[in-house]
Amino acid sequence: MIVVSTANGTAGIREAMAVLRDGGSALDAVEAGTRRVELNARDHTVGLGGLPNILGEVRLDASIMDGHTLRAGAVGSVRGILHAVTLARRVMEQSPHVLLVADGAERFAREIGMAEQDLLTEQAAARWRERLANRQPPVDPDGIAGRDRLLELVGDARDSMRGWDPAGTDAPHGTVNFLALDGGGNLASAVSTSGYPWGYPGRLGDSPIIGAGGYADNRWGAAASTGTGEVVLRTLTTRSVVLYLRTGMTLDQAMRAALSDLGALNDPLAGHVAVIALTPSGRHAGYAYRSGEHYVYLDGAMAEPEIAAMVQMRL
Repeated sequence: MIVVSTANGTAGIREAMAVLRDGGSALDAVEAGTRRVELNARDHTVGLGGLPNILGEVRLDASIMDGHTLRAGAVGSVRGILHAVTLARRVMEQSPHVLLVADGAERFAREIGMAEQDLLTEQAAARWRERLANRQPPVDPDGIAGRDRLLELVGDARDSMRGWDPAGTDAPHGTVNFLALDGGGNLASAVSTSGYPWGYPGRLGDSPIIGAGGYADNRWGAAASTGTGEVVLRTLTTRSVVLYLRTGMTLDQAMRAALSDLGALNDPLAGHVAVIALTPSGRHAGYAYRSGEHYVYLDGAMAEPEIAAMVQMRL
């Protein structure tokens, strides 16, 4: 038994392992770990306290996948539903679909009785206002008469994304990834995020896209990614890791090959991506183009999680 997560998953990795130790499934474990991170208002990249888009809306994306059945569920651009990962699982289990977005996902959440709440915390709102105040000319959202005026600011999101430097110290990145292997040999993946801060309305990254943000297959392995999804979507990086494992590559070879595919895009946004992976034998790894990246793991014999350095790739 083992759970692997991105560094911010430390907040939930013990809950995930507790599920496995109690005989729960890998799918139950990744959901439990992710839910705990979604509750962490100090993490401004996931769930409660997530940074909003340019309109001041916190919109969440999430996905979950069962490596035993290859069933998956995902939601995108969801407002007011704290546990987006649980909503993604309900899409998988209680609907004929894999992906629901925006109003449809919110309607489905209400139909199945999931509670709604305001996810924009004072701290996240303050950072959003600061962003608007730093525009030229500065904008006071409290002085804008109505949503129509605020909508005119979407050009700021478009322009800021076009010129964003992924190597910058204030580069927006986040997302929580969980991978688990249970006592029955089953793998699962879960991904949850509040997306691109100050982003263009309607933007979706890789997190809710199966095979991009996360993928799990009991036969070969599981992987999940964080960073700028615009490039991960172009190479389906996590599915690539699993497919490379299927060809007989070692975990190291598979990870290097999948990240090299990103590098071949010749896009500076590839430098913002990090990936974690887990094999059916319990081997795990993290690879990133960002420097100084870490991930966390906890197996059934360990009392406390361990931090491991990700292997740094170079563009």
